[in-house]
Amino acid sequence: MLKIGDFSRLSQVSIKTLRYYDEVGLLKPTQVNQVSGYRYYSMVQLRQLHRILALRNLGFSLDQIGYVLETDLSTDELRGMLRLRRAEQQQRLLKEQECLERVEALLQLIHQENTTNTDAVIIKKVESQRFASIRKTISAYNQVGQLFGALFRAFPGAAARGPCFAIWHDDEHKDQDVDAEACVPVDEKYQGLSTLRCADLPMVKVASVIHHGAYNTLTQSYQMVLKWVEANGYQVHGPIREIYLQCGEPLRQDDHSYVTEIQVPIALDRGGRRVGNN
Repeated sequence: MLKIGDFSRLSQVSIKTLRYYDEVGLLKPTQVNQVSGYRYYSMVQLRQLHRILALRNLGFSLDQIGYVLETDLSTDELRGMLRLRRAEQQQRLLKEQECLERVEALLQLIHQENTTNTDAVIIKKVESQRFASIRKTISAYNQVGQLFGALFRAFPGAAARGPCFAIWHDDEHKDQDVDAEACVPVDEKYQGLSTLRCADLPMVKVASVIHHGAYNTLTQSYQMVLKWVEANGYQVHGPIREIYLQCGEPLRQDDHSYVTEIQVPIALDRGGRRVGNN
């Protein structure tokens, strides 16, 4: 019989860890002195401890290890557990590789643009949303306020379910004849009016950036997020959205207190590279 200190030195496992394994029922001492409380282990338990350590090194949880030790697993059952663990590790490696690629792309952007603002871009999934809207061709982007004016005159404000937003339907930037849609989110049961369009935005994965500043400086954030999209191996996949999180009345183009979210739908680029985080 070995005292816990001797068993610790022999196995190269700390006393603290051995005590924890005892507490969780993973490796209990062969004997515990009722007077002194000393724990004693047998040499045979080294084999069980080595098995625990081997499974830990493979990334199994203590609960999973306990199940393996307590259950007389068949070869097929053990093979199944190992295959599942392999799949988990492969998924983890894929996510780590994607993270590494994003870090590399960010380093390149910082080098090219000499700015640290590019770290504000994130990828997220935007859930489906019902909305009411007016869509028209306008002379320039800053004229979208006219569409919102018409929308709010026709729309009952109490039905709104969040900040209003614009959808830009053109495939590229235009200096005139802009295909714009002024939108307000509504309850999923809302049917709309004859003068308004009522539809559902699809769930989509977007590259998102929050712009703190005036509308007449939005171009800076657009340039940054679109460069980020390209540098990270994506392509724009659908109309870009502007969500107006904070603005004022009367509406001004030069008010730097405004907060706007730019959402760029993304998908695989033509080279077949990644779509983004799941």
